[in-house]
Amino acid sequence: MVLQRNRAGVSQARTAGVCRVAGAVEAHVRLGGRTLPGWNWKRVGAARKRKFAARLDGLRTGGPYDIVLRIRERGVTRGETRVRDVLVGDVWVLAGQSNMEGIGWLCHKLPPVNQVRAFYMTDDWDVATDPLHTPWCAVDTVHSGSPTATRHKMQTHTGVGPGVAFGQSLLKATGVPQGLIACGHGGSSMSQWDPTKKKLGGRSLYGAMCRRVRKNGGAVAGVFWYQGCSDAEPETIAAYTPRMVRLVRAMRRDFRGPRLPVVLVQIGRVCRAGDGAHWNAIREQQRLLPRLIPRLTVVPAIDLPMDDDIHISGAGQNRLGCRAAQAMRVLREEKSAGLPPIDVRDIRFRTNPVSRQADIVVRFRNAAGGLAAAGLPAGFSLENCNLRSYRTDLAGDCAVLHIDIVADSAVIAGSVSYGAGFDPYCNVTDRAGRALPAFGPLPILTTKPRALTPFVTVLRVSPILPGADIRKLRFPSRLDLTPRQFSGTFCDRHLELGPAGEALVYYAFDFRCVIPMKLRLLFGYDGPVKVWLDRKEAFCDPKGTNPAHPEDAAIPFPAKAGRHTVLVALGSHGSTWGVFLRLERTGIAAATLRRRRYSVLLPEILG
Repeated sequence: MVLQRNRAGVSQARTAGVCRVAGAVEAHVRLGGRTLPGWNWKRVGAARKRKFAARLDGLRTGGPYDIVLRIRERGVTRGETRVRDVLVGDVWVLAGQSNMEGIGWLCHKLPPVNQVRAFYMTDDWDVATDPLHTPWCAVDTVHSGSPTATRHKMQTHTGVGPGVAFGQSLLKATGVPQGLIACGHGGSSMSQWDPTKKKLGGRSLYGAMCRRVRKNGGAVAGVFWYQGCSDAEPETIAAYTPRMVRLVRAMRRDFRGPRLPVVLVQIGRVCRAGDGAHWNAIREQQRLLPRLIPRLTVVPAIDLPMDDDIHISGAGQNRLGCRAAQAMRVLREEKSAGLPPIDVRDIRFRTNPVSRQADIVVRFRNAAGGLAAAGLPAGFSLENCNLRSYRTDLAGDCAVLHIDIVADSAVIAGSVSYGAGFDPYCNVTDRAGRALPAFGPLPILTTKPRALTPFVTVLRVSPILPGADIRKLRFPSRLDLTPRQFSGTFCDRHLELGPAGEALVYYAFDFRCVIPMKLRLLFGYDGPVKVWLDRKEAFCDPKGTNPAHPEDAAIPFPAKAGRHTVLVALGSHGSTWGVFLRLERTGIAAATLRRRRYSVLLPEILG
């Protein structure tokens, strides 16, 4: 096994169990065949009322140690147990769902290394080899396994996760023995990892994880977490960030580490049609988590190959484990660890000095040695501007997207994403092989920083309705609304409204906040207008007229965490065209926006 070391580099492990006798608990420790000085039957605890407890404090990093525990009463040995081949080093919790459990092809499994050990779900320690997570033979009933099943039963061709590479990479970098506590469970959602279920013990995922940590001394070096795919659903997306905040807080409390480092994997590609937008939403929340949770960092997986339509390949898992190990070393402030994971610094518009056409420059921080790609750089997309980039160039820490149009407001109003949609192809890394994070859509910066969402271009709209006095309109009890995608930032319906004469049309969209926010609804209009926020009237201008500007009006309001609805009624006398719509988050210090504009949590537009 591996015992967790403390900051001084020595063990501080607690151990406990049951017995039939009472007395002093003593320990005898041997290293290299010789009794360790000070450990010739050193008293380390006590036994009474059919239970014993002890602390193994002061064994230096390394080993292997052979440890004998005995209970002595009045000079007589009443009971004894022996544990051989004990290392002292760093012990990690590996938890999450199927990509952590490991579905990569076993033909890519790494050869085992003796100083990287795993605490398997059978509650046994052994040298770490894939598959690490073995729910079919788990002691804890939450995994629906059978404790009598063998860990070495024949498996399918799958079973590689990122854990073995994580441990071996840390061993190579530090020379310190590594222990891996396997807790992953395929298909699990954040609700199943709820810390309030701790009292259920092995009948809950969180309770089982805590039990296994307690059984190994009660403290760990950190947590390696890969989960989020099962929460990429409309009804659970908004709860993801607050659930992660609660989970990390609980783990730090229960694992006796208020500054416990956590490395989280940003979920990778999805090749299932219809899931892309939901996965994008979870990825963006994950990218922003380090702003809410100190000593948590996020490593991307968007560029890694797959072994099926949802799981990273065995080869990709090995690369991911190495990335996570390097990020963990940065969190632990190891001098030789290198830079933190890459993130977006800013996105700016410029006029190309040669072509005089538009360039969008995406600048990154922490790109070791600059950016690189095997072949043509891919993965970026422009949104909310009805334009496409015909080429992406990499220059130092920047990606330059070239646009075949003269610089104008259509470009300025747009936004940029990386890794968006169904089955994105992303191949940009830094020179150290670390991937760009998936992000966006993030607005292009042209003026002083503001926390703006992209323009809303997917709305639910009504057919052309008979005209009415905007001032007397109440929130409609029923509307026939159908989804529509508008091209560009202006939601234009003048081809329908013009011939209709005096008419009325409704626009609606939903948005979601993962935390409470102070917001402003920014909108432009060119006709009489009324706006409702969550069914309550928020604005009315019966004199609205041409032309429409993106910020004809700004409505401040507080938004609770969760889903919200905006409904706009627009009147026409034959000259109305449409509306601009977007949201701005307010109440954020200017200095924060200048430094971390693209790391500010924003409302998610749902359409």
